[in-house]
Amino acid sequence: MKKLFIALMTILSVATFAQEKLTTTSGHIKFFSTTPAENIESNNYKVVSAITPSEGKVVFSVPMQSFEFEKSLMQKHFNSDKFLDTKQFPNAKFKGSITNLSKVDFFNKGTYVATVKGELTIHGVTKPIQQELKLNVDGTKITGFSNFDITLADYGITFSGGKPSTNVAKTVNVTVNLEFNNNLTASK
Repeated sequence: MKKLFIALMTILSVATFAQEKLTTTSGHIKFFSTTPAENIESNNYKVVSAITPSEGKVVFSVPMQSFEFEKSLMQKHFNSDKFLDTKQFPNAKFKGSITNLSKVDFFNKGTYVATVKGELTIHGVTKPIQQELKLNVDGTKITGFSNFDITLADYGITFSGGKPSTNVAKTVNVTVNLEFNNNLTASK
């Protein structure tokens, strides 16, 4: 009877873990670019993300109109139909999974480097991408950090001529910061 109880508790614990997700609705994505004319930086604090630890699934949704710029003209250009066309393409999305899930322990404190592979959609164009996501597991929270470059032309974002073509970098640096409440410790 004791063995049956232990087996049943193990199954329930695994089933609970399989259904658990880490979620955040206040992630932060920053992009930075530099050109001879000026540096451009923008921040977005409305990023929605979820990680399913049992399967290693990772998703992001970024409302493009929530990027904030230092200058209102930059924001206007960014959202315009000649650049990001955020009315037609309101969200950037990522859907993928952690490929080295066995090296990430969501239950024990520590820092883990997850390799995340999936598809990134920006401006209606979807491309495969693989990046590292540094995860720091703490008692009450799990934070994630990543930094990588995106070539705008890969996502159909180009200027063929005029002043914007010289004032916009061809590649932008993207920084991702996420903070999830660690609700997984209760199910271990």
